[in-house]
Amino acid sequence: MVGITQPKNGEHVNADGVWDLLQNKGKMTVFSLCLLLCADLLDLAVGYLTVTIEPLPPVVVGETVTLKCNFKTDGRLREIVWYRVTDGGTIKQKIFTYDAMFNTNYSHMEDYRKREDLVYQSTVRLPEVRISDNGPYECHVGIYDRATREKVVLASGNVFLTVMSPPNNISVSAENCPAPFSRYQAQNFTLLCTAKGGKPAPSVYFKRDGELIEVISYIHPSAEDGGGSAGVRGARPLISRDLDDTKLQRSLSLLDPEGRPARMFTESPERRWTPGQHTQGRQQKEQPSPATEIIPETVVSREFPRWVQSTDPLYYFSHTHISQSDGSVLVQARLTWTLNPQLDNDAMFSCEVKHPALSMPMQTEVTLAAPKGPKLLMTPTRAKVGDTVRITVQGFQVGAGVPGNEVFPEPLFTWTRVGGRLLDGSAERDGKELILERVPAELNGSMYRCTAQNPLGSTDTHTRLIVFENPAMMKNTQNPNNGAPRVDVVGLIWMVLSLALTVTVELT
Repeated sequence: MVGITQPKNGEHVNADGVWDLLQNKGKMTVFSLCLLLCADLLDLAVGYLTVTIEPLPPVVVGETVTLKCNFKTDGRLREIVWYRVTDGGTIKQKIFTYDAMFNTNYSHMEDYRKREDLVYQSTVRLPEVRISDNGPYECHVGIYDRATREKVVLASGNVFLTVMSPPNNISVSAENCPAPFSRYQAQNFTLLCTAKGGKPAPSVYFKRDGELIEVISYIHPSAEDGGGSAGVRGARPLISRDLDDTKLQRSLSLLDPEGRPARMFTESPERRWTPGQHTQGRQQKEQPSPATEIIPETVVSREFPRWVQSTDPLYYFSHTHISQSDGSVLVQARLTWTLNPQLDNDAMFSCEVKHPALSMPMQTEVTLAAPKGPKLLMTPTRAKVGDTVRITVQGFQVGAGVPGNEVFPEPLFTWTRVGGRLLDGSAERDGKELILERVPAELNGSMYRCTAQNPLGSTDTHTRLIVFENPAMMKNTQNPNNGAPRVDVVGLIWMVLSLALTVTVELT
């Protein structure tokens, strides 16, 4: 038994210092001393190997990333291998190898995915990273065992590569549209903002007329719950704020002197007499009028609804995140409130998206507007009996503050015939186009109404169908009558010739 002393912290214990260690440890057996000597000799035979990888900051899709593997060793290098780890660490895929024995390097990826480039023995560069490159990576370093060249000592380090992708598309739409205009009760309205291609999920918020909207968050129910957006919206309280004075004055300007909404007659548009009207009528009989006669716009419900709401509601906000197959996240944000046509007409709503990969927010905007008289186009311009006539909506009249041909939300179009049913016997038909197949002469002068409506208002436009005579059909109808006299004349001539032949035979 010998007495030993303990070395100071951080001092390396070698063969020469074993007796110092034994002196500081007190009494120790000869067996323990042998173990220490063997450990020290083994360390000298194997050498040391440490591997470290510097952490990577998040990168944006399309940037170049450098994976740097730092290692320290006093042994002889055998190889360096980079792995990409997938499926939670259960699968490791080789992406690049450096073979120190032959001083060669090669990629393990397919030709169409070969993007790795060796910068140095242990450093790999990935140009134009994609979302699919996101995940953990490992660097494995192997050195030869000093005791025998047949064995390789391995050590590894890992790093996580975070790839961000900014949204590549944002859009705003109206839920449950096209929808009719409600004249007698308030209805809720929902704007849906969709942001696609973002990773991680972006933050979405709404503005009205350039000002951030204060919202009340709620959880949007899924379709599996059987609720739907309509049920939740119907259960929300209609809490409101005061009216905007400027828009309130504009609303009051549409009231009659007694304070009631102004009404316009639309079922039978007025026909006013002007000087020379009878003369023009006689000229029209002599010379056919144009194929279509556009009646000035007649408004059905441009006056505000019968229900009066003196305040506008609070805004309710919800959002959902849907993971996509490419690793991005689809974000759908909803803004719901009780619509007030007096205030919300011509209001601009914008959806803004913030993302760490963007230097400034992305934005898209829409302006709520009631339709202002659809413009109709009739083809052919000169319809004849038997033709197929198409009446199509070609846009809208230009309104104050709203560009032409732009109406949001999308209107609902309904076609009717004034004073009767449509050619197919139906009372009305939906769509942007009305088709009248093989029009008869009886439809000459008939008037058709196109009603365009959305939750903000409704409007009508009328057009008159003028049907001209079809010369081809008239000729076909006259041919059978003209052919009858010819048949009779031929028969008479044949009878005369037969009689003359009979008389000649008898005389001979």
